[in-house]
Amino acid sequence: MVTASHLNLLGHATTASQGSITEQELRLRPAYRVGELLEAVPGLVATVHSGEGKANQFLMRGFNLDHGTDLATFVDGIPINEVTHAHGQGYTDLNFLIPEMMGTIDYTKGPFNAATGDFGVAGSDRIHLVRNLPTMISGSVDTLENERLVTGGTAHFHNNDRLLGVFETDHADGPWKYPDNFRAIKSMARYLHGTSSNGFDLTGMYYRGQWRATNDQPLEAIQQHLIGRYGSLDPTDGGFTERYSLSGHYRLGSGHQKWVASFYADHSRLSLWNNFTHYLTDPVEGDQFEQDETRTKVGGTLSYTRTDMLFGRLSSESIFGIDGRYDTVFIDRRHTHQRTVLSSCPDSPYGGGLYVCNADTVQEGRIAGYLQNTTHWLPWMRTVFGLRQEYYHGNDHSLVTGISGRIGQTLFQPKGSLIFGPWRKTELYLSVGRGFHSNDLRGVVGTFAGDRFSAGTVKTPLMTKAISEEIGIRSNPINHLETQLSFWRIDFNSELTYAPDEGVNEAGPASRRQGMEFSAQYNPLPWLELNTDVAYSHARYRTHDPAYYGIDGTHIANAPNMIWSFGILLDNRGPWFGGLQVRWLGGYPLLENNSLRSKGYREVNLDIGYRFSKNLKLTVSVFNLTNSHDNAIEYGYNYRITPTAKPTTGASIHPLEPVSARFALSLTL
Repeated sequence: MVTASHLNLLGHATTASQGSITEQELRLRPAYRVGELLEAVPGLVATVHSGEGKANQFLMRGFNLDHGTDLATFVDGIPINEVTHAHGQGYTDLNFLIPEMMGTIDYTKGPFNAATGDFGVAGSDRIHLVRNLPTMISGSVDTLENERLVTGGTAHFHNNDRLLGVFETDHADGPWKYPDNFRAIKSMARYLHGTSSNGFDLTGMYYRGQWRATNDQPLEAIQQHLIGRYGSLDPTDGGFTERYSLSGHYRLGSGHQKWVASFYADHSRLSLWNNFTHYLTDPVEGDQFEQDETRTKVGGTLSYTRTDMLFGRLSSESIFGIDGRYDTVFIDRRHTHQRTVLSSCPDSPYGGGLYVCNADTVQEGRIAGYLQNTTHWLPWMRTVFGLRQEYYHGNDHSLVTGISGRIGQTLFQPKGSLIFGPWRKTELYLSVGRGFHSNDLRGVVGTFAGDRFSAGTVKTPLMTKAISEEIGIRSNPINHLETQLSFWRIDFNSELTYAPDEGVNEAGPASRRQGMEFSAQYNPLPWLELNTDVAYSHARYRTHDPAYYGIDGTHIANAPNMIWSFGILLDNRGPWFGGLQVRWLGGYPLLENNSLRSKGYREVNLDIGYRFSKNLKLTVSVFNLTNSHDNAIEYGYNYRITPTAKPTTGASIHPLEPVSARFALSLTL
């Protein structure tokens, strides 16, 4: 039968928009690339604007989350969002994931969970890894010259100890005139002792990838037939990445209390070559730049959970926790031509030196303590109250200018929910909370600055505060139907925007987003599920003087006003299984004055599978079933498409891949 794609949290959830996605949905859901599995979170879009090895673009709750800003992501407890990153604050690369190792995904919307700090304003997702993997081998090929091979299994020992191992290799070209030639190897190993409530686990992960990238291209270049729809003005764009990590958990629990301790150590390298503006700043050599970083991060958490009966009759659960993280990073940016480093830095306010436009060594750490209490005051009323105190500290030294700076900041974050019900399988939620995202340390201490910072017009705090409110309903009105409805608002003290010519995120004016979300899943038959979600949002800057921030309007670029999806999951209908996913990303402004807009995109993906036996199955996937010619993402900024052309402000697009078919054969022993 089809297990519900989202766990039923009626009577247990802390907010109307909280949820948990089952492992079965991740297995049945069609996904062109691994990051798209996060689209199982209602109202979330994971798209791309570049090559296969680069992080996804995320959109949710009226945010263009760029590569992950304001969506906190964790894998096996490791925070994936990177601080003071070479390509953008909060950069979240999920390409190291192996789908067969992904278990449940717990998600939240809004900054209402005391255990989540940095980047958690729009929401958070915690990806858990499986505790058992049958011995298997699977291979796939598709019509766009993408291939994948994965194999793994579990060795069992005495006392229920087990060792999981999996290895994957990938190659992807895609439809591009200059093939991505994405090559990757991935591996994971897990050792588990005991149970999920009493025991420990250790997990090691390794990933290496390299690729050529067709980045978003000027629509004008396509219209003038300089390039085709899948072409590129600079076919030498691309990247290389490598990461390896070790993480672990120790759990000790009894009937009324439990301890959970975790740690992680992660080392990564990244190089990106991007040319977004083409010949805007250097009409001779072009505007390609190389961004490099080498990062080591370590951290961990410790939490204690206790359940009590207050006054002998009130059920209460309290969680006390601490978590910390420390990053050491080397970052640089270089002006390049066809990946060859040049001696000039035409867009640098400092002129550059030693063939480097900017280069920094950064040490950045944070520590936080939190508590969260849930008390059932009446059979039909409970409260959730949370407090989180964050301390951030950072040091930055510019190897180009010789300037150094350090800064520290604390932030108090109260959170809470008032919950009424259940009545007739219905609950009402009222939630409010404060959250934040950290900012690129280079812009905070002034060791590197874009034009607005150099002029001293914009001051950037280390942590930018946000306040959010949400009211919602969770209801199961009839058997096998679960629904969620929420109305929300988020006020940010400062908006992060990506500056393509400088390669960093910059702080902008305050903003307000408000909207509505609805999601439902219905299991009319044991082997069938229908699910849908719709999200509407309205996003604007809160300023009477946009020019002060270098913008000419109050619309927030790339903030979608609507996201809708519809899905069908089918399993154990005899030997058949599969899934259908329809997604519609609504229109959004490309410029702050709303003079240039994107219509968004619509896409249909389909999986159909057949089990020849309990050990052998075939899956046929069709992506972009209707062969939509929409664009996966669009941006609006300045560029010059040839050395002699005039500078232009226009749309740059990255198209959806055309209709394609993938064939996967899997053998389980």
